Amino acid sequence: MSRVSIVIPMYNEARHIARTLLAAQHAADAAGMECELIVVDNGSSDQGPQIARQFGAQVLVVPGVLIGALRNRGAEIATGEWLAFIDADIEMPEDWLTHLLKLEDAGVADVFGLDLHTPAQAPWYATAWQRRTLRPSRHTVQTVDWLPSANLLMRRAWFDKVGGFNETLRTGEDKDFTLRQSANGARLMSINENIALHWGYEMNWREWMGKEMWRQGSHLQLLRTHGMSLRLLRFPLLSLCAWLLDLMAISALFNGFPHHALLMVLLTTVPALVLSVRQTAKHRNPCLTVQLWGLHWVRLHLAGAAFILSLCHWNARRPARG
Repeated sequence: MSRVSIVIPMYNEARHIARTLLAAQHAADAAGMECELIVVDNGSSDQGPQIARQFGAQVLVVPGVLIGALRNRGAEIATGEWLAFIDADIEMPEDWLTHLLKLEDAGVADVFGLDLHTPAQAPWYATAWQRRTLRPSRHTVQTVDWLPSANLLMRRAWFDKVGGFNETLRTGEDKDFTLRQSANGARLMSINENIALHWGYEMNWREWMGKEMWRQGSHLQLLRTHGMSLRLLRFPLLSLCAWLLDLMAISALFNGFPHHALLMVLLTTVPALVLSVRQTAKHRNPCLTVQLWGLHWVRLHLAGAAFILSLCHWNARRPARG
């Protein structure tokens, strides 16, 4: 019987960790696999570690490190031939492992990730933001260049081949990790035949903006690691252009050119509109397009601020929550 080690980084996730562990264990049972549950806690102040132990997980407490280090510490003690990484607020479907093992046996891919969706009670902005990456047609798989680490499954050898996660990245460690796997010959596959639920959705606007500001904080480090490429530069440059247009609009307004200022503001919405249309073209949902248009506009400005702060060697740290 094959064995899977499921590594779950955690910070103050007492609300979700029991659901996450139960779903992961059920998926392993359904696949006929031995399951090793490893929770790596970043110094939680809630009851998350105690709850995790009650549900059969081995808990490592590793405060003061970033998210990549948490995942690496869990992998260090993992004994399974398969490694899975899931976040502490993700509910995996029962056939998660069964389906992905069949794909691996068919020889079509080496590293797998499922699409995510939000529960029905999530606010509209959290649901819309999650849907931007969710392909509309069911029963499809797609080969990709990188995968997010909300859920990942691979044989242990693919983790070891690239030396694990980068422990210096505040965020973006998943993109860095799977880009290196792809560069070393791994075939990455994103799947929406099965969909995982993201229970840690943003419950208010402040939380959504705070998370996006944090997520955009590692663009500079990714560029230093992987070199200057149009693909990695594209979004930081778009965000800086949005800021430049804003400054030009303010200047035009103070110099008595309100029509020029309005034009500059309208121009800042164009990249957001392009991103929104591109992501929703197959959904054929005008409401979703408009929602994402506004969210992308806000995100572009947050990304510009995060990139400028990283250029200024901003070292503000957010706990490495899973």
